[in-house]
Amino acid sequence: MAMPANAAVVGGFDFDRAQVSVTGLQVPWGMAFLPDGSALVSERNTGRIMQVRPGQTPTAVATISGVSASGESGLLGIAVSPNYATDQWVYAYFTTSTDNRLVRLRLSAPTTQNVLFSGVPRNTIHDGGRIAFGPDGMLYVSTGDAATTANAQNLNSPAGKILRMTPDGGIPASGNPFANSRVYSYGHRNVQGLAWDSQGRMYASEFGQNNLDEINQIVAGGNYGWPTCEGSCNNPSFRNPIISWTTAEASPSGLAYANNTLFAAALRGTRLWTVTLNGSGGAASALAQLQNAYGRLRAVAVGPDGWLWVATSNRDGRGTPVAADDRIIRIPPAGVSPSPSPSVSPPVDTIPPTTPGAPTAFNVTNSAATLNWPVSTDSGGSGLAGYNVYREQGATDPLLAQTTSNSSTLTGLTANTQYQVYVRARDGAGNLSGNSPTVTFTTTGGTTTGGCSAAGTVQTQWGNGYVIQPLTVTNTGTTGINGWTVTFTLPAGHTVTGSWNTTLTVSGQTVTARNVGHNGTIAAGGNVQFGFQVSRPNGNTATPSGYTCTSP
Repeated sequence: MAMPANAAVVGGFDFDRAQVSVTGLQVPWGMAFLPDGSALVSERNTGRIMQVRPGQTPTAVATISGVSASGESGLLGIAVSPNYATDQWVYAYFTTSTDNRLVRLRLSAPTTQNVLFSGVPRNTIHDGGRIAFGPDGMLYVSTGDAATTANAQNLNSPAGKILRMTPDGGIPASGNPFANSRVYSYGHRNVQGLAWDSQGRMYASEFGQNNLDEINQIVAGGNYGWPTCEGSCNNPSFRNPIISWTTAEASPSGLAYANNTLFAAALRGTRLWTVTLNGSGGAASALAQLQNAYGRLRAVAVGPDGWLWVATSNRDGRGTPVAADDRIIRIPPAGVSPSPSPSVSPPVDTIPPTTPGAPTAFNVTNSAATLNWPVSTDSGGSGLAGYNVYREQGATDPLLAQTTSNSSTLTGLTANTQYQVYVRARDGAGNLSGNSPTVTFTTTGGTTTGGCSAAGTVQTQWGNGYVIQPLTVTNTGTTGINGWTVTFTLPAGHTVTGSWNTTLTVSGQTVTARNVGHNGTIAAGGNVQFGFQVSRPNGNTATPSGYTCTSP
């Protein structure tokens, strides 16, 4: 792919005349426009929806209830109904303490928030989250694999997918590739950008793992290869991206289209990628703009004013914010003579919140604990944004959780382990309070005995191969288990070519699958899943047999 040198006018926009038009946002994530030309911006960590206009201070118009912001999760995508003039619906996608979900509300009654779709697996990473109405009037939702790679190939899970649904969250009467399902495409790791070109072709930007990020042209029923591969798969079962970059160059989030060009906002790459399309919707060339000029870039959209709007993400914990962050930069169309920058300069808040009171721990189990604590206050002007929860561990204290309220449920803890935990408050300008007093608790002991069973499902197969997904490991005992081993037999001539969420060893045709670090503990009656891919001789239709499970 040719990467030409930087140019002033690309994709119809004059990047030499970019303007900072809005300042003082707190980790903006999504951006959508109202009929009056103003933009609604979702703030990931505060849970607020802000209304912004160039040159004016952002105004909070709604706060989404139940947002649990930690790591990459929180209030994510936002969309405005294409029929807003008559129905006034605003849509938001966000992370709760138990799932990711979609709601809609009206700004005239912002506390009435109707849940349209829920139960999408959540994590502190890989939550996807972009939502957008397509040219067909349907609502598209991108979901991440929630750090469980098997979700991406599991058509029964909404995670690791692009979903297509009606404006009220239902399954469309036609157009979806799988019966009675919202799944439109699958095999995704973490899609955070959606866009359509002038011919109605759909595109998505996606985070890779360690090697390649990508933009894909999305088709109904397409399998995009994760977790088997990143970038081009060289496998006829999977669709290849139209373009890919190293993760250092990109980490692409928001995506927009105009003038036969895709615009991808890059976080780690700190640039805006512009991708010119060819006649078939592939990538003809790519060019980086705004490189290192404004830091991490999260969202991009073409406004009703004809300008390209780009939002930064420098206060997300991974950037280096300046006083005005986070910002919206606007780039004028070529040939337009913009007025001087209408940017505003809010007062800089350097006063940290007060220190939280001593936390209390309760509902302690072998892997979780709930904390609450007396609230902090903030007098610096930027407002109290939330709290960080840390484990006291020596020179470097790991961050366990972030929350917008004075309580948090910690998960993924180690059984029979003592934890010393403290809390710090944070304000909208990123200032942190002092450390609260610590609370000490010990998780309950796990068990190392119990029964388990294993059952495999053939998800897809072709002439010389197939995918077993999910292979479900179920705890059949009455107490939790720590660690499991599954064995099974491959037919003669079959060879494992890939696996996820397990460690495999092969001896002859006997395969042994063991848990990895994150899925060894299974509660009584619970289950975990893994998967694998196999090659076989052409014409051979046999599949593995003899699944057995043992637990130490």
